[in-house]
Amino acid sequence: MKKLLLATAIAALSVSAAQAAPTIYGKAFVTMDYVNTDNGNEDSDSVQINSNSSRIGFKGSEAITANTDVIYQLEYGIDIDNDAEDNFKNRDTYLGLNNKTYGQFRFGHNQSTTDYVNNVLVSDAYFDNLGNFMADSGRVKNSVVWLAPKYQGLPLQIAAMYAADETSVEDSSDRNSGFGVSAMFDQGTGFTAGLAYDKDVNIKEGGDIIRGSATVDMSKFASLPLTLGAMYQVADYDDTSEDEKGLLVSAALGLSNFAKPASIYAQYNTTSDVGGLENVDADQIVVGGRYFYKENMIAHAYVGANTIEVPNFDDRDEFAIGGGLEYKF
Repeated sequence: MKKLLLATAIAALSVSAAQAAPTIYGKAFVTMDYVNTDNGNEDSDSVQINSNSSRIGFKGSEAITANTDVIYQLEYGIDIDNDAEDNFKNRDTYLGLNNKTYGQFRFGHNQSTTDYVNNVLVSDAYFDNLGNFMADSGRVKNSVVWLAPKYQGLPLQIAAMYAADETSVEDSSDRNSGFGVSAMFDQGTGFTAGLAYDKDVNIKEGGDIIRGSATVDMSKFASLPLTLGAMYQVADYDDTSEDEKGLLVSAALGLSNFAKPASIYAQYNTTSDVGGLENVDADQIVVGGRYFYKENMIAHAYVGANTIEVPNFDDRDEFAIGGGLEYKF
């Protein structure tokens, strides 16, 4: 009996230790890129070695009651090709609680909830962006994110964010704290739709963004491995007279005539009144492909170009082509 009790206690301790141990994860993604820039007065080019959102992270959870877990994530950006001082920059780093009734709370440095409805961006590497000219969502310091629990199986993920301005002021109206909300509809049938809004979160000078998105996975409706997406947003800058309007459309097609899984994609971005400045317009187009040696070993290739037009100035054109390898762990 004593041996049985001892074995049971050891097993229980082993389970507890396993639950408390963090998961270590990350990726290394490096490309070689040729970049040409022409601003009218100067035409320059370069060959670059670039690290693309490479990272390392630690995450986990541990129960404190029957219904509540402590959750944590410490994720840091790694610039593989650069000096040490450019490494270990905060990505999503937080400590929080996950309750079965009230949802999940994350306190720390969090991705803006506006990004929660961006499942339309398909480009990688040098062009992993909204055209470099459209107001984008980013990670926000001194913030708390709430992820609502699913209500009676409703296929809707609701999230909210508060971003604290910790400046010491005499008048609280001088403080510029922000907030954001988002909702993503996805019932697993091949169609998604999202809507997000934030104020004084992603536009640091002050302003708000409203973003809507939709995707359709054609493989759910026909024998065609094609996913189409579109995202539209309006950014209202407090210190300008115009609203910035941006559109992103994308298509990703799976290929079956290779020894390994592969896919190709195309993405187009267009922005008018960039930064709220009248008649400042920008466009970007990218095409590329991925080849999966294994699920966690992916070869990338792409080509793309963007341009921005500013009244009374020469257009600025950029062209880039490159390829590389991504390894996930």
